[in-house]
Amino acid sequence: LSVTEMQSEAGAAGALHGALKAGAFSTTFTASQGLLLMIPNMYKIAGELLPCVMHVAARALAGQALSIFGDHQDVMACRSTGWCMLASESVEMVQYNALVAHLVSMERRVPVQHFFDGFRTSHEVNKVKLIDYNTMKQFINWDAVKEHHDLAMNPRHPHVQGTSQGPDIFFQCVEAGNSFYDNLADLFEAKSKLVEQKTGVRYALYAYYGHPEAEYVIVVMGSGAVTCSETAKYLQEKGEKVGVLKVRLFRPWDRTRFMAALPTTCKRICVLDRTKEQGSQGEPLFLEVSTTLKAMSKPNIVCIGGRYGLGSKEFTPNMVLSVYENLKKDTPKPRFTVGIIDDVTHLSLPVGDWLNVLPKGTTECMFYGLGSDGTVGANKSAVKMIAMGTELYAQAYFEYDAKKSGGVTISHLRFGPQPIYAPYNVRAADYLAIHKPSYVANYDMTRYMKPNGVCVINCSWSVSELENKLPPKMRRDLASKKAKLYIIDATQIAVKAGLGKRINMIMQSVFFKL
Repeated sequence: LSVTEMQSEAGAAGALHGALKAGAFSTTFTASQGLLLMIPNMYKIAGELLPCVMHVAARALAGQALSIFGDHQDVMACRSTGWCMLASESVEMVQYNALVAHLVSMERRVPVQHFFDGFRTSHEVNKVKLIDYNTMKQFINWDAVKEHHDLAMNPRHPHVQGTSQGPDIFFQCVEAGNSFYDNLADLFEAKSKLVEQKTGVRYALYAYYGHPEAEYVIVVMGSGAVTCSETAKYLQEKGEKVGVLKVRLFRPWDRTRFMAALPTTCKRICVLDRTKEQGSQGEPLFLEVSTTLKAMSKPNIVCIGGRYGLGSKEFTPNMVLSVYENLKKDTPKPRFTVGIIDDVTHLSLPVGDWLNVLPKGTTECMFYGLGSDGTVGANKSAVKMIAMGTELYAQAYFEYDAKKSGGVTISHLRFGPQPIYAPYNVRAADYLAIHKPSYVANYDMTRYMKPNGVCVINCSWSVSELENKLPPKMRRDLASKKAKLYIIDATQIAVKAGLGKRINMIMQSVFFKL
């Protein structure tokens, strides 16, 4: 095994390009600024028709400030490179779409950028069904594999490529590539059906969820689509004619399939983008949808656009409700943001109270820890024990600040008898664990606690000291919400047990006990 460390993602993309030219099937995983460094090679890989899939945990780009968190700014910066763009919105879908992307690229020799929301999807723990490698092997087109190997650069059978072209032929050669992109959506569809035959699971390229005669439809990509569809389902049960059209294939855009998925009763569309393009008439997905409505002669459908979730900003059911309410107005706000209070340019929508759309029986937990104290690791193992050792479905997501070690960590766990589709943080916790005593004075600990919930504090205080140590608001909340309060000196127990500062195993035992 040879390991070569490149100087940056630009070098990694160059190595990827070289491996593909040598006849190897190669892939890479990247995000954010690293993806930007790969763009020059992406143009070359697409132009030379090299089969390749790049998996991207889509994240923000450094603009007015650095952000390590998730949105679609990086992948949207690559939409003119000639790569197909396939979006996944859940942990399980990532696996299926990754497989489909490789099968399509292998057969058509067009590279695919498969992306999913950074942190929100890439770092979520969830219960999924895996496709085993023997099943995957059955899908491979071995003739396409041989063709790629035969096209490799080899001194024994040399061929000319990578030349410099002048004005006499460059334009013609660019246009000659059209045939590889024509009807590419059909191939994605065919490979999806092939995977469905063996797995029973298939995700449509443009999927509609909601009322069959919906008048108000949200169009969205990525994990936000899950929140929208769960909220639409909740509103549909209350008699609302609303729906969600989930876009998975962004490049090449297929307007025929998009319109086929849209209910014929639709009167208004709101397109949500998780990116911002300064100075444009609208963000990328909004422009595609608007152009489609124009091209398909649907001028009667009102189309508005909004932005959400930049830099991993939360996108929750009550925000989706706010979007629908804006869409129903006599004069809806045509360009807006949701999830923030914009007191500068006044584009934000007002957001109402919390909306619970989770299935009945779902238990929600929050754990406040200190980076490197083992809380996150313990919660990862706890959620895996629940998911693998019981019939329950489980989900976990971990919120960090950029410092990681030494910073605040918040673990969000959910488990219940039904599948959990909730790509947003816990905001109504049945169980609240505070692993560092100073947090009770520094943060509003009981803000997201449910009535009749359980609160556990790791501290060295006695019961008589709690009156003075807990802030008045926290004492008031615990009383008004009729919460059960437990205290434990896990730090002292850890020292006695020889665990040092690692309190995770003790607090995990407390969690399972309570």
